[in-house]
Formats: sequence, structure tokens, C-alpha cells
Amino acid sequence: MKALTWHGKSDIRCESVPDPRIEHGRDAIIKVTACAICGSDLHIFDGVIPSMEHGDIVGHETMGEVVEVGSDNKALKVGDRVVVPFTIACGECFFCKRGYYSGCERSNPNREKAAKLWGNSPAGLFGYSHLLGGFSGGQAEYMRVPYADAGPIKVPDGLSDEQVLFLSDIFPTGYMAAEFCDIKPGDTIAIWGCGPVGQMAIRSAFLLGAERVIAIDTVPERKALAEASGALVLDFRDEDIYDRIMDLTAGRGADACIDAVGTEPDTMSGVDAMVDRVKVATFMGTDRPHVLRQAIHCCRNFGTVSIVGVYGGFVDKIPMGSAINRGLTFRMAQTPVQRYLPLLLERIERGEIDPSFVITHRAGLEDGPDLYKTFRDKKDGCIKVVLKP
Repeated sequence: MKALTWHGKSDIRCESVPDPRIEHGRDAIIKVTACAICGSDLHIFDGVIPSMEHGDIVGHETMGEVVEVGSDNKALKVGDRVVVPFTIACGECFFCKRGYYSGCERSNPNREKAAKLWGNSPAGLFGYSHLLGGFSGGQAEYMRVPYADAGPIKVPDGLSDEQVLFLSDIFPTGYMAAEFCDIKPGDTIAIWGCGPVGQMAIRSAFLLGAERVIAIDTVPERKALAEASGALVLDFRDEDIYDRIMDLTAGRGADACIDAVGTEPDTMSGVDAMVDRVKVATFMGTDRPHVLRQAIHCCRNFGTVSIVGVYGGFVDKIPMGSAINRGLTFRMAQTPVQRYLPLLLERIERGEIDPSFVITHRAGLEDGPDLYKTFRDKKDGCIKVVLKP
């Protein structure tokens, strides 16, 4: 089959690889009908995710048709149309039973390696390094899905692939980011990053009752899409974000702040942002947390900082004195996608949201390597890429 594979920094290739096969009775094999390039895939493309190996199949936003089912899998049958969560979960362990599927204790075969870095291991993820299981990703013609009786959700024929594909990651992630904010009527929510997850967070914040959403970005196409969703957009290159948010909130700060950027922000203003870049370039640091620092300072007393941008290691100069003295709450997670699937599928079916609004580019797998570069470089108005094998 054809698949997109990793061969080093900025080197994604479309090449022939062996077809997947059933390895466990709970597995399923799907024929991929649609997959997407995620913003977090760009961290792999940029070479900042450790434990990648040459030839690894990438991608974790995937859906398709079941073509083979393991002998122990009673939940799926050949012909079912499913969306596959990017988090792999057994459905039976301590965390899965509590709805914390992204903390699954069984799905990462390399959990001891992950624990050395993070103190414990999260769930295995598709196409996201051997630190998180070494599972083949879904930017391919076919994909093996472990624990397929506990993860994928069947979707009705009345919905298109593009309407439901983002249930695999960015819609639940953006929704979770907004849910973490515990939104009350009249609240102002500030969101850093108007990429695909940030766009979903904007729409989700309004769905959950926010009166006002302030979105921070500098890319014209992203800003326009955020404005179309009803957000007030600020450009960090044109104005001081802290001063503007304080002015907009009568000096109080936003009720909650969402970091939908993570470790690789665009060029930001401020000495700390420049220092972050120097530290990462000289191997003195692993992440660039400028956005997180700013979100903390812009949050009102006893507000919430919601973090869904990807951070991989250790972050420097976090203003914990500000957070502690002002009573901030931090909420963060790799999204336990399975927890949100029924609710969000219902919202799509009711017409409350059509997540396909973020798609700007559609292509085949063979165009994937070039589109990784287009997406990373924010060229051609690229916000979200969908590939159809």
C-alpha cells in the first residue's frame, strides 16, 4: 500500500510499505477514506518529537471503512464506516473506566520509556513516535486499529467524511479546551492560536455559552476565519496583547485563557520569546512556552488556563508566582477522544456545527509531502489539509 513515512527533519515521503494485518483478536483493519495533516504532525515534520524512526508511518486523524475484524472484536463488522480516535485505549483499565482514555495503562507497549521522561506513561498514539507506542499512523491506504472494539465510533451514512473526520482529534480537542474553561454566561475567553484546534475552540466556546471570544494570531486567513466565527481577533504583531486584553476587560483579564499553540509558536514579540528560541537552538531547552506565559498573565484572578497545545519536555520561566498568588486553575490533557465522541457526533447531526469549515486543501496521498511544507509554511492560505487515499 501507499503511505506517508518519516525519514528525518522536513522529510516526509509517499512510498510503498507492507499492508497492515490483524495482530490481535480485538484489532480491525480499515480502508482509509479520509485523513488529515494535524498541526501536531508539524512537530514531527520539524524534528522536535523524539523517538521517531526512519520509515515510520505518520498521521493520527483518520477514518474509513472496516475491511477486516479480529476474532474477539464483536463491536465492528466488515463494511462499518468509522472514525478512529488518535488516542488508543483498551476500554477496561483504571483510567478508561473513568473516561480518561488518553491515560490508558495498557495501550503503550513502550510505557517504561515514556515514564522515564514524564514520570508515567500516557496512552499509545497513532503515528506519533516510539515513545508513544510506535504505532503506524493513518496517512495511508490502510490502517490497523488496536482495541478497535473500544475506540472507533460508527458514523451514519447521512454525514459526509469531511463532516465527521475531525472527530478523530481536532474537534474533541478544541471542545475539551473550551469545556476546561467552565464557561459561565457573560464570560470572555481568550484563545492563543487560530489554527485548526484554535478554530474548533472558538466555535466550541460559543457553543458552551461564552459571550465573547478574543482570538490571537497573525496569519490573515486564520484571522479571517476566526472573525467569521464571531471572535474578536488581535494580531500580536500590531499591538501588545496583555495591554489590549486588560483594556477589553476593564483591567480584570479574561475569565479563561486557552493555549492552542504549544511548543512552536510563530515569531512572537518579547525578550522571553527570543531567549526561548536561543535555548532550543543551542539544546539548552526543549520547548518555547512564550504563549503559556502570556496566557497566565492575561487571565483574571481565579480564572482558568486551558492548555491543549503540545509540549514535549521541560518549560522554563513559567510565572508560577503569578498563578499561585492569583488563584489560577490549570487544566490540560491529551484529549480522551472516546469520552467526547457520542456528544460531538450528536452536535454534528443536529447541525450545531459542521467541522469541515476549516478545510482549505484537498488532495491525494502523493501530494502529502508537499502539503506538509505548505501547511508548515502557512502558504497558499492553508489552514487544514485533508487527504483522500
